[in-house]
This record gives sequence, structure tokens and C-alpha cells, in this order.
Amino acid sequence: LWIRRQRQHGARAEDHGMSLTFRKAIREQTSVLLALAGSSGSGKTFSALRVARGLVGPAGRVAVIDTEAARALHYAERFDFDHGDLKPPFSPEAYATAIMAAEGAGYRAIVIDSMSHEWAGDGGCQDMHDDGHAKLGGGENTNVLAWREPKLAHKRMVSRLLQCRSHLIFCLRAEEKIKFVKDERGKTKIEPAGWMPICEKNFMYEMTVSFMLHDDQPGVGRPMKLQEQHKACFPAGALLDETAGGALATWAAAGAASSVTVPAPTTSAPSDIERSLLIGEIGTLLDRFDVD
Repeated sequence: LWIRRQRQHGARAEDHGMSLTFRKAIREQTSVLLALAGSSGSGKTFSALRVARGLVGPAGRVAVIDTEAARALHYAERFDFDHGDLKPPFSPEAYATAIMAAEGAGYRAIVIDSMSHEWAGDGGCQDMHDDGHAKLGGGENTNVLAWREPKLAHKRMVSRLLQCRSHLIFCLRAEEKIKFVKDERGKTKIEPAGWMPICEKNFMYEMTVSFMLHDDQPGVGRPMKLQEQHKACFPAGALLDETAGGALATWAAAGAASSVTVPAPTTSAPSDIERSLLIGEIGTLLDRFDVD
């Protein structure tokens, strides 16, 4: 049986020096990524700081990475947080490095205000594209090619963010889009097409939860991504505040894992007992096929 199994499976765990840990699928100490997008006056920064406080509790440490000319300091008298001023160029690597530094310093919640600069700010992805496009000659046939490096840099950043063990809250600017439509007379007219966050198109959906905020109801999030398990944390029409952050923290911390570790295999010789069992099994197989 031992010989047959090895022949059937081919590659063995010991070939790669692997050590696997299998755990019962129970949620434990999950970090969350929350994105709040909105126009000026919609309450993004204020809401982010409220949710951050709820996530870490009264004594938890909160850091703000500020790309908005230190505007987060306007809230220093209302909230307890540490402030870092991120300067251009706003490359994906710069954001990832700043966030990893804050995580390493022990901040349990990190607010990034604004994340939009990573895409459309000085030295962000769009600038990286334009610089690359110019170096490639600026022709139409090189426009798509010039997006290769900025998009790879963005993906590397997102990959690092997803590994972060601190809670991350991203504030993003939003802009109102328009569309051109034909009326019943065939004339072209302009209609509003809703608000869109200024970021890479998939960024809001990489989040645990994401919202759009509007200045007619500051601090009230309209879900862009809100899965069933998180709906209880964010009742419809409620403010994004400490209560919401606390509920999300409770969800993130729920569960306790039990685990069993599979140690890395060794290449030591089989024991006397194992050797005897193998010899007996081989003998049985030989007798079955009448091999002399």
C-alpha cells in the first residue's frame, strides 16, 4: 500500500520541505479594509476617525497618513490620533511603505486621507503612465503599454495592503460623472451619471466594506460593497460612527481557532516496526501473484 500510494501521488510533501497547518474554518482576529468616498463636505475624514476609534476602543492607537496638506489636524481637538504628513510623489510604493511603517509602529487602526492621490495625484499612477508614455514616444500605439508599470505597482501595493494586520480606513475623493444622451427630438443633452470615487476601478471592491458619502447627508454611507455578514454593523441611514466601528471590531475579533499542525517530513530511515510491516506487505503481494 505504501509503495502504491507513492506511485499514484508522485510528488510528496517531503519533496518540498513543507509544513502545513490545518485549522477549523473559524473567523479570528480579522483586520478590515474600509473605504469612504465622497465629495467635499460629505464627512469622509470625520467619519473615518469616528469608525477608527470604534474599531480600536477608547485606548487604542490610531494613525492618520495625511496627503491633504495636514487637513486632518483640523480634527486634533476632537479625536486622539497620531499624524503623519505624506508628501509627493504619491506613488503606490510610497503609500505601501507608509502604511507598513504605521503597522510596524503598533497602530491598530490606520486612516489614509486621501487615497485618491495614489491614482490621480502628483507622482501617482496616472503621472507614472504619462511619463512612461512620453518615454515610449507618445504614440497611440504605446498608450496601453505605458499602463503596464503603473498597474503592476498598484497591484503590488494592494497585495501588501491585504496582508496588513492593522485595520485600514481609506478616504477618497469623488467626482460627479456626466453622460450624453439623445432626447425625444434627437438632440444631445447632458445628464448626471452619479458620483464615482477617484481611484483605480477595482479598488473599492478590494475592501471589506466600502461606501459613498454625499454632502446632503454628511457621515451617512451609501453602500458600494456591503456583504450580508456586515449589514448588521451598518444599519441603513445610520451615521458611520464609533458604534459602527465597534460592531465591525466585534465581527472581526469573533471566534477562536483550534488547529493541528502537520510537521515537515523527515528523511530519516523507517523504524524497525515500519520496516517489518513493509516487508510483510510486500511478501503478501508476492504470494498473491505467485512470484518466486
